[in-house]
Amino acid sequence: MAIYAIGDIQGCYHAFKALLERISFDEKSDRLWLVGDLINRGSGSLEVLRWCYAHQDSLTVVLGNHDLHALVVAEGIVAAHKGDTLDALLAAPDRGVLLNWLRHQRLIYREGDHLMVHAGLLPQWTAEQALGYAAEVEKVLHGDHYLDFLRHMYGNLPDHWSDGLHGFDRLRLITNAATRLRICTTEGKMEFKFKGELQDIPAGYIPWFDVPGRATKDTQVIFGHWSALGLQQRANIYALDTGCLWGGKLTAMNVETKVVVQVDSHPSDNPITVKAIKS
Repeated sequence: MAIYAIGDIQGCYHAFKALLERISFDEKSDRLWLVGDLINRGSGSLEVLRWCYAHQDSLTVVLGNHDLHALVVAEGIVAAHKGDTLDALLAAPDRGVLLNWLRHQRLIYREGDHLMVHAGLLPQWTAEQALGYAAEVEKVLHGDHYLDFLRHMYGNLPDHWSDGLHGFDRLRLITNAATRLRICTTEGKMEFKFKGELQDIPAGYIPWFDVPGRATKDTQVIFGHWSALGLQQRANIYALDTGCLWGGKLTAMNVETKVVVQVDSHPSDNPITVKAIKS
């Protein structure tokens, strides 16, 4: 049996299937850890979600910002953004089943010495604290009143942790850290506009995983979200978003051995290419 962690798929169904073939994935014995952003922006969001639902017994999934965005759009809380590729999913007869399954996935997952999150962890959070805070969001998101949370989920404030936070402010901050964080100050103040490469980080900010004294430095953290960062395997940090959607690669890492397997992006996963071929 092998466990493979796979970076952001974002609807790149053809590359995903090619990667599964490359690692000789056996659904009866192997497991996949998916780091979030299963859907949106690639042309195959519906196909990816259907595959995941059909193979859910072999998967562990944490939610990414694009997955949560799909839930909000599906409920009519916000309009789709330019570049979203959710139309086929939202028009599918099984959308309710698929989105309900998606909503019930984790925000942060830990197994043994490994912790998986889509984006990041605030530097003052221990692994135990991060899991506890994530459980607060999961309880609401999985519950009967999840729409109340989705209506209040968007926003960049508060941008730093305080034990006194409560209500939707607390849930929003936890969600933003887990699904949107790339850089922060040494005190843990988050910044959400930056998406670039390490050398271009604005003054006063550093990658969340490079904050001195980070409480999870002894935990092996697997994450995605930051495509410009590329593949990273260092000091208990494993970044697996290698920009398949943007013409890069889709990456799988054997969780035990840390061996990496990659496939190239596939033209059929690019919605612009698909639109051109159909027209």
